[in-house]
Amino acid sequence: MRLVLRWCVVLLLAASSLAQTAPAKKKTTTKTATGTVSAADVQALKDALAAQQQQIRELKSEMQRRDAALQQAQQQMQDAQSAAAAAQAKADQAVQQAGQQQQAVSDLKSDVSDIKQNATNAALSLQETQKNIQSSLESPATLHYKGINITPVGFLAAETVWRSHATGGDINTQFNAIPFDGAAQSHLSEFFGSGRQSRIGFLAEGALANFTMRGYVEADFLGTGVTSNNNQSNSYVLRQRQAWGQAALNSGWTFTGGQMWSLVTETKKGMDNRSEALPMVIDPNYNVGFSWARQYGFRVTKKLGDKVWVGGSVEDSQIILGGHGASNNFIIGQQGASGGLYNGTTNYSYNASPDFIGKIVFEPGFGHYEVFGIISDFRNRIYPGATLAKPSANGAFNNNAVGGGAGANARWTIAKNYDIGIHFLGGSGTGRYGTSQLADVVVSPGGLLTPVTNYQALGTIEYHAKKLDVYLNYGAEYEDRVTFKGGKVGYGSPLFNNSGCDSETVPASTSTTVVTPGTGGGPTGTSSIPTPGSLGTPLTGGYNPGGLKNCNGDTRVIMEGSIGFWYRFYKGPKGTLQWGPQYSYIDRNIWAGTGGGPNATENMLFTSFRYYLP
Repeated sequence: MRLVLRWCVVLLLAASSLAQTAPAKKKTTTKTATGTVSAADVQALKDALAAQQQQIRELKSEMQRRDAALQQAQQQMQDAQSAAAAAQAKADQAVQQAGQQQQAVSDLKSDVSDIKQNATNAALSLQETQKNIQSSLESPATLHYKGINITPVGFLAAETVWRSHATGGDINTQFNAIPFDGAAQSHLSEFFGSGRQSRIGFLAEGALANFTMRGYVEADFLGTGVTSNNNQSNSYVLRQRQAWGQAALNSGWTFTGGQMWSLVTETKKGMDNRSEALPMVIDPNYNVGFSWARQYGFRVTKKLGDKVWVGGSVEDSQIILGGHGASNNFIIGQQGASGGLYNGTTNYSYNASPDFIGKIVFEPGFGHYEVFGIISDFRNRIYPGATLAKPSANGAFNNNAVGGGAGANARWTIAKNYDIGIHFLGGSGTGRYGTSQLADVVVSPGGLLTPVTNYQALGTIEYHAKKLDVYLNYGAEYEDRVTFKGGKVGYGSPLFNNSGCDSETVPASTSTTVVTPGTGGGPTGTSSIPTPGSLGTPLTGGYNPGGLKNCNGDTRVIMEGSIGFWYRFYKGPKGTLQWGPQYSYIDRNIWAGTGGGPNATENMLFTSFRYYLP
């Protein structure tokens, strides 16, 4: 606006100058032309000039007033803007303060709510702690004694078994003794009820800074005083199933010693004791094809990362001798010395060394895999002069035969409900590690020990639900032929006579003294079966089936299929209550000889009702 006014003034001044200049020149010209200028004209010009100057002054004054008004307006506008900015700042500050106050109120409310919740949680936690303390005092899961935790383990069982062909055994099955058709037992079924598989034991644990000490004891009542032996389960009365101590270092090393499951036995997690993958059957002898032993062992294992374990063990050895026709020219052991705490009616081998077992376990993320190997040293003493017309011990010497084998286990969990497992063990002299207890070695006519080739395999399928477990197993064990002297000596010879395996014989005579009550004969092992009117007189017959004649067949293969389930009525802090049935079919085939190669079969039905300690 000021610029426009200035331009207007300039234009007016220019116009005024032009107006003054033009008449003067004209008058001058007129004066020059006429030679006369009137005083009135000059005065008129002065008056006009004065008037113009007055207008200019007035315009300048107007412009100054307008500039002052403009400056005043601009100042007012600046003041207004400053006031508006100040007002906005105050408004913003007020809003901020209101927000802060609102946040403070919200924070205060949240703090109050947290305090209430914490108080509630503290009250609940205190109640839960009091409840746990009371529950722990009334029914502790573990017992605390001098810095160690003691956890009872075991179950109480009521079990039955029915067999289509009698074996004269309790609920544990002797798979290599299934009777042939000629035996009286094969024409009679049997039913037994038993609580002897009931199990008792405890786990003791004490944790130190760098390692944990553990001790475990487990026993049942399936041992007998006259058949206890070292062959597979080392079953001495009270039957010691397991009894071992352990030091588990934080670095991954574990040292375990005592009676335990053999390292041959499959585990479910690493090489951890008490994680053995046992068939879920009721039969205490498990399933044909399952490789196992419970015996003395000293085991060292190392965990390598989270996926690999390596380990080795030295374990109690024993020899199962098989075959027919060998000469009496060797010594492999003797019957146990009762004063040496062995069974006086059971054969024990003189072992040259323990068995050596090594194992590697892989858990790559899907499945559990094991590879293992066994080395056994079989030894006897041979007497070459024992078969002479005049027997002599001259020239006697010791002989060793090395046996062993290799095996593998694999197990997969599918869809969290199904477990599938396969197992295999093969080698020479490994029969003792199979459920069927087939022969380890045979003896040549010269007295030399020869390990027998043996194969064991088992497949399992298991389904696991909240209250129900279902299982299906199929296994087999095979023993190869070993013959000498043209087939007259050895194992499974085609010259052995099997013609009488299907021919029944009459009962054998027996004489068992019946003890008069009160004489204390029972503990000595004599019979205490009373016969009315005949106390103290010999009892003959009735308990001694006749032996088969001309039945020398050696087992070639034993197969078993089993199926069953377990239903849990309750599983919780008070323990587990469950029931289950099992059905098994066994087929025992022998090597064919003269008269053929008959087989023996068995149908078995088990039931079990168990209460497990929590």
